[in-house]
Amino acid sequence: MIPKMPPVSGTVASDDERALVRRVLAGDRAQFECLMRRYNRRLYRLARATLRDDAEAEDALQEAYLSAYRSMSQFRGDATLATWLSRLVLNECLGRLRRGARRQKVIPIVTAPDEMQAVPEQDSERPEGIVARRQMRALLESKVDQLPDTFRLVFVLRSVDELSVEETARTLGIAEATVRTRYFRARSMLREALAKELDLAERDVFEFGGARCDDVIERVLRQIA
Repeated sequence: MIPKMPPVSGTVASDDERALVRRVLAGDRAQFECLMRRYNRRLYRLARATLRDDAEAEDALQEAYLSAYRSMSQFRGDATLATWLSRLVLNECLGRLRRGARRQKVIPIVTAPDEMQAVPEQDSERPEGIVARRQMRALLESKVDQLPDTFRLVFVLRSVDELSVEETARTLGIAEATVRTRYFRARSMLREALAKELDLAERDVFEFGGARCDDVIERVLRQIA
């Protein structure tokens, strides 16, 4: 289970971030919309990595934004705005996990194979390359979901959101050395998991059977008749 996050510390907010906060506090909702659009992708990925559920992640992100809007006056600028928002998202996600734990008595660390989400139905009208990338992304997401919580969060922040070691450590409240270790381990686990999938897929490479096989045989028989 993910531990409770420690207080925010680290690099301070920029002058632009402080000015944005002041405009939001003055009632400029358009600036708050700009804030959400600026950080939406990063914060959603953080929520999704924590909760491993698309709908839950969206709900958590929404609640975190509402909390940010209501508590904007508490932003002191002793950390970047991105870090401050990330902590709000993590706190919301952790609260949901704790509530779920009380309901279910235990939070599963690894999703059982039969509970994993199915690959979205392919759109035959789209280019094959897009479909292939979609399938690969779905496979990678399912393997990331199966990483232990602490490794999954570090991997998403470092590899997907491309945060630096320092930024990741600040966001999660852990040592930079811990970030490096967990990131290396997460990548190793993903490579191992994907290698197993590749080993299984190799058996089906250039598969030829069924109607295609019957069609060739039929054409040959017609030629030699």
